[in-house]
Amino acid sequence: MLKYIENDEAVFFGPGQTELDIPAQDELLDAYSRAVVGASEKASLAVVNIRVEKRMLSRGQRSSRDPVEGGSGSGFLISPEGFIITNNHVISGATRCEVNLQDGRIYDAEIIGRDPFTDLAVIRIYGDNFNHVIFGDSDKLRVGQLVIAIGNPYGFEYSVTTGVVSALGRSLHSSTGRLIDDVIQTDAALNPGNSGGPLVNSSGEVVGINTAIILPAQGICFAVASNTIQYVVSKLIIEGRVRRGFLGIAGQIIKLPLRFVNFYHLSVLSGVQVQNVEPQGPAQKSDLLPGDIIIGLNGQGVSSINELHRLLDDNSIGKPVQLDVLRRGKRMEVNMVPGELK
Repeated sequence: MLKYIENDEAVFFGPGQTELDIPAQDELLDAYSRAVVGASEKASLAVVNIRVEKRMLSRGQRSSRDPVEGGSGSGFLISPEGFIITNNHVISGATRCEVNLQDGRIYDAEIIGRDPFTDLAVIRIYGDNFNHVIFGDSDKLRVGQLVIAIGNPYGFEYSVTTGVVSALGRSLHSSTGRLIDDVIQTDAALNPGNSGGPLVNSSGEVVGINTAIILPAQGICFAVASNTIQYVVSKLIIEGRVRRGFLGIAGQIIKLPLRFVNFYHLSVLSGVQVQNVEPQGPAQKSDLLPGDIIIGLNGQGVSSINELHRLLDDNSIGKPVQLDVLRRGKRMEVNMVPGELK
């Protein structure tokens, strides 16, 4: 039996086998492995480790004498000019933000904009020709499709985990309580420190940003979809924030009596009952009253607070809208001009 030396290891040929019969290393990888290796190599060069310093609160407000605490998370470069996407909760409250690239370079980063309502943030490092990711279309994802999560869990830099898309179109509450729509559920393992890292498809395109896990459950992880990311990030880079409308009310979901649904031929079975009207808010300046049940806005049905939030986008700010409400069993219309959510 013959042998030769490769990478300081002996390789043995079988009877009648020659070196030409030894398969190349790439050929030893199955299709799944090749997809994971290729996608992770393509995307990981743009993944960064983010370290932050935060002043711990004392005496009710921050001061330069407060003790400093640290934290870390992940992010990824989206342009050669140094724009980086991460989760808002990674950099929220940071007094200093440091970015570590895979090649060992370290930069101080500037916070460009934050959107707590989708848990997204944009920071920037200054330089040229940074490796960056390519976005994929999250609307084309299919349940069961291979996805790869890249990040820095527990400080283990550039870790790769794989899984599949478990569900699409999920909704997830952000730290503000507002609902994040079009969330991807995956079983690609995530751990603390993975937050802000990319979720990529088999082509190495970013289809989401790893955002949350459910503890103590295993294999239930969530990512904000790439199409949502691109909309929010463009607003953050241009304007530094994302504008949203608000009515100035506190409400709760209430099931509608079936007789009202049938009598008025309603398209919804529940609505948002106004519990309180904020002083000096848009609702107080209108005819809306506590006890009114909102069942529509500009002709679109409203069956929950989350649906009402969805309709109050930046296009609604400062423009008259028409609310469809039930008041003491009677259907009526209330006109209002939404303000801007601060």
